[in-house]
Amino acid sequence: MPNIKSADKRMRQSRRRRMRNRHYLSRMRTEIKRFRRMLEEGRSADAEDHLPRIYTVIDHTAQKGVIHRRTAARYKSRLTHSLNRILAA
Repeated sequence: MPNIKSADKRMRQSRRRRMRNRHYLSRMRTEIKRFRRMLEEGRSADAEDHLPRIYTVIDHTAQKGVIHRRTAARYKSRLTHSLNRILAA
């Protein structure tokens, strides 16, 4: 435990931020897993409808600073590419 008052406050802030970041990251990963499951099950129409919602979640996660904006762009690009590959087949 910290002996200094400012260190104690920093610890509290870090814990709060860590929990918030974990929430956003977990939410994003859950949506991505749900989308990939739709693709595996062959529900491409549902996946296509679900894609804008995933974009929103990924953008929100990047906006909060949990992931970098280019990482967010990479996620979105890969998900779109996987959907387009299935739709083309």
